[in-house]
Amino acid sequence: MNNLSDRLNRLAPSATLAMSQRSSELKAQGVDVINLSVGEPDFNTPDHIKAAAIKAVEENYSRYSPVPGYPALRQAIVKKLKEENGLDYTPAQILCSNGAKQSVCNAIMALVNAGDEVIIPAPYWVSYPQMVLLAEGTPVYVEANIEQDFKITPAQLEAAITPKTRALILCSPSNPTGSVYSREELKALADVLAKHERVMVLADEIYEHINYVGRHESIAQFENIRDRVVIINGVSKAYAMTGWRIGFIAAPEWVVKGCNKLQGQYTSGPCSVSQKAAEAAYTGSQDCVEEMRKAFERRKSLIVQLAKDIPGLEVNDPQGAFYLFPKCSSYFGKRDDNRVIQNSTDFAMYLLEEGHVATVGGDAFGSPECFRMSYATSDDNIREAMRRIKDTLSKLK
Repeated sequence: MNNLSDRLNRLAPSATLAMSQRSSELKAQGVDVINLSVGEPDFNTPDHIKAAAIKAVEENYSRYSPVPGYPALRQAIVKKLKEENGLDYTPAQILCSNGAKQSVCNAIMALVNAGDEVIIPAPYWVSYPQMVLLAEGTPVYVEANIEQDFKITPAQLEAAITPKTRALILCSPSNPTGSVYSREELKALADVLAKHERVMVLADEIYEHINYVGRHESIAQFENIRDRVVIINGVSKAYAMTGWRIGFIAAPEWVVKGCNKLQGQYTSGPCSVSQKAAEAAYTGSQDCVEEMRKAFERRKSLIVQLAKDIPGLEVNDPQGAFYLFPKCSSYFGKRDDNRVIQNSTDFAMYLLEEGHVATVGGDAFGSPECFRMSYATSDDNIREAMRRIKDTLSKLK
């Protein structure tokens, strides 16, 4: 008997976590699995950030913080937005949460009513549609294929907007594709959005600093829609702080007040010690960010080169994040002695069980013809993983 709420029954389980679980089961059986399924930097948190956390513990930062976060952290974020992005915010326009994931969900829950439509470019991060469903909204998918570098066009955006449209979720650099919207591309989208005053933009910029094309461009820079943009960001990817759980929104004050009201009822302020660590991340040396970015760029070049050498994969050259999203549909319908590859989920499971490489099928990201690999791992792991993938796929006829 299922007594769970309708709200929960509408949600799908996370496909990325499901693949991770199957990978863990094989590892527990002694199988040497190379994990390319996890969207997490493999670096340790930089020492000066850890030192700030230790100091915070010693100074007894162990009590409840203000719901939107400590004033010093919000001021550090204001300074970062001004110096790095040329954007003017006040501390009252910043709300810190338990990771950028909560920041996204806060914004959706604060803005979306039952029946509202939310435009989600596909491929998309797995949680966006589920969060919209949680808010009783309707996800509207706009498909961008590999031929257009997984980026939607202004014409596609215009065609998707209806009187029910409440928001667009835009992720650049993108999970799962690594695609990055240029300033010109963002300006063209902003000009479409400017004509539709009810439509908000949730700009997920969590991969901002893992960028191979130069300066990050934010859609919040355009004055014609600036007052309708909610920036979502945090420390997890740029500073290798996934477990510290600090994200933030920068938004019009009325949005921040709404999210503050919501967060005050179900989590209150984020971890006090993590906030002091995040403050050190934003105010300290940024050399560590550039070192990690360079490593990711080197790995990107390596995995792209090796993937292009695998027959049947169609590969683009991502400009940010740490994912590769090859098209693998040429293998659909092929078989070995034991199974037939019907879709990208079958494809990913075949790579895991036969090649012992964990990836994620593109079905979970709204692009069933592709699959996702994370190159947030060592060069040696990348080389060995791609060798295994090439050998395993050669068995399919």
